[in-house]
Amino acid sequence: MRLKNKVAIITGAGRGIGFAAAQAFVREGAKVVVAEINEELGRDAEAKLRAAGGEATFVRTDCSNSADVQALMARTEKLYGGLHVLYNNASVFLSKLDGPVTDLAEEIWTKILAINLNSVFLCCKYAIPLMIRSGGGSIINTGSSASVMGIPGCDAYTATKGATVSLTRSMAVEYGPKGIRVNCVCPAGIETEMVKASSRDNPNFDAAYFFKRAPLGRLGTPEEVANLAVFLASDESSYLNGAIIRADGGITIAPIS
Repeated sequence: MRLKNKVAIITGAGRGIGFAAAQAFVREGAKVVVAEINEELGRDAEAKLRAAGGEATFVRTDCSNSADVQALMARTEKLYGGLHVLYNNASVFLSKLDGPVTDLAEEIWTKILAINLNSVFLCCKYAIPLMIRSGGGSIINTGSSASVMGIPGCDAYTATKGATVSLTRSMAVEYGPKGIRVNCVCPAGIETEMVKASSRDNPNFDAAYFFKRAPLGRLGTPEEVANLAVFLASDESSYLNGAIIRADGGITIAPIS
């Protein structure tokens, strides 16, 4: 019960890493708010978490929309009286639409930045005051291998993930003295719908084959990233602040030509 008495918001918690994290958080005793834009995924996640004995509530949220995010924080405080963990997990990878800057439509650039970066800004902006009132806590941001290495063909996505790392560092310095730790997880090669879609949409990229050639020789699982999130959410990581942690099987330190 490493997260007993903690209240956590997980964005994009309807599937993939976000849902795996919600499962792990409730197992460790947290009260979890499932912030998900997809109504069906969100309600299904809430039902599964409750059926497993967890305390969880779905709140439909477009995390790129300020009014939605403010309503999310107000609902969380009303339901549970505070907030201790914010996991900014929601992201989008538009492999058919993203691309090199010279080929990238302006509206696609704007859309990807809104979902992947503005959402982090908005959730932090409105969560941090509540977290401070709750006695402090942990913010976990989601980066990517694209945060730490150049990846062609997805310049908007890469820009958002690089910015997330920089924002993590600046917020860690800004809010650490106020009891808020801010860290970033950079996953790569995790068996999610996003990775499967990138393989389907790009006939030149086979994720399973590519990551078999990585140092650990396989794709990772959402549960492995969720375990790291539990650690960062818990008091066990009380001296980690501003850390950028790669959960990638070693692929970013051994790039494959």
